Amino acid sequence: MKTLNDFNFKNKKALIRVDFNVPLNENFQVTDATRIISAKPTIIKVLEDGGSCILMSHLGRPKGVQDEFSLRHITSTMEEIIGVQIKFVSNCVGEEAEEAAKNLKPGEILLLENLRFHKEETAGDKDFAQALSKLGDIYVNDAFGTAHRAHASTTVVAQFFPDSKCFGYLLAQEIESINKVMETGEKPVLAILGGAKVSSKITIIENILDKVDHLIIGGGMSFTFIKAQGGQVGDSICEDDKMPLALEILKQAKAKNVQVHIPVDVLAANAFSNEAETQVCDITAIPEGWQGLDCGPKSKQNFNNVVLQCKTILWNGPLGVFEMETFASGTIALGDSIAEATKNGAFSLVGGGDSVAAVKQFGFENKVSYVSTGGGAMLESLEGKTLPGIAAILE
Repeated sequence: MKTLNDFNFKNKKALIRVDFNVPLNENFQVTDATRIISAKPTIIKVLEDGGSCILMSHLGRPKGVQDEFSLRHITSTMEEIIGVQIKFVSNCVGEEAEEAAKNLKPGEILLLENLRFHKEETAGDKDFAQALSKLGDIYVNDAFGTAHRAHASTTVVAQFFPDSKCFGYLLAQEIESINKVMETGEKPVLAILGGAKVSSKITIIENILDKVDHLIIGGGMSFTFIKAQGGQVGDSICEDDKMPLALEILKQAKAKNVQVHIPVDVLAANAFSNEAETQVCDITAIPEGWQGLDCGPKSKQNFNNVVLQCKTILWNGPLGVFEMETFASGTIALGDSIAEATKNGAFSLVGGGDSVAAVKQFGFENKVSYVSTGGGAMLESLEGKTLPGIAAILE
């Protein structure tokens, strides 16, 4: 696996695919700069070698050229974080971009305009990829968040750099973290899968049953498993058509000697609201008109006991509707348990949109081993799929 460390960038122009698809407020200010911060080590390595960086990214889903999606809005935030002045060019291909790239001196950074202003980017157009390739000497992919897309800048462009392409530090770290959970992690290995629906996690569950010793199933998806086994789940979210599948998963887990842990009690509410009346119920006996919106005290204790005995932990999905304060305590308690296990030497990987949001919201970011920067890419990796953006560098 070729990374930045396999190259010296002295007097070289690094064409780097970053993922600067960051959230902006109504004044076009960056509200969460995590992705820019995550790319900084890769950029600094190139500059310190005596090279220059040509950065390409998308922002949002523009239809043609739309100023609100221009990457020029993020240059001041980039300058604050990286500490280097950013040169910006209002196209990513063509004469203007080529001229700007040609004039770039060692130690300088050029940011190209939004790749998705050209429909050829998402179409994976070869000519567009070739036009991008003219701008740099070495291609670096550091955009895990888009590694599952076979777009021109994430995948196709790599073929024009047969001997001079590599992973950036961020993407290499993502690959290593997932590999630690799926292949090389110290046992016991635990996967925690939460969220609303079993259907969105089926392929992940099927793929990881061979890799883990313990599986915690939480959040809304737990009710499908409970109802399938004859429990009463009241008005809780439940995928009735997935009940046979839930039973099959439990059967497979037993055959593979994987211990499955499902909540035993819940904090139920009489409405989907922060102000609703609540009561703690046995998860198999939730009354009609009530819905489980968080796991209960016994479940929190059970899950804590499981987490603390494991050496490798994957967390994907919250245990309750953590966006509402009343139903956040299960997810917070799980975060505390994982933080403690990590402090005791376990490796913990958090991935997937909602769990990453929870980790940031409740301050666990620096208390776990690694927080993934890619939602869809992370899920597809856990499903066992080879991501096109990764395969293109390995070829």
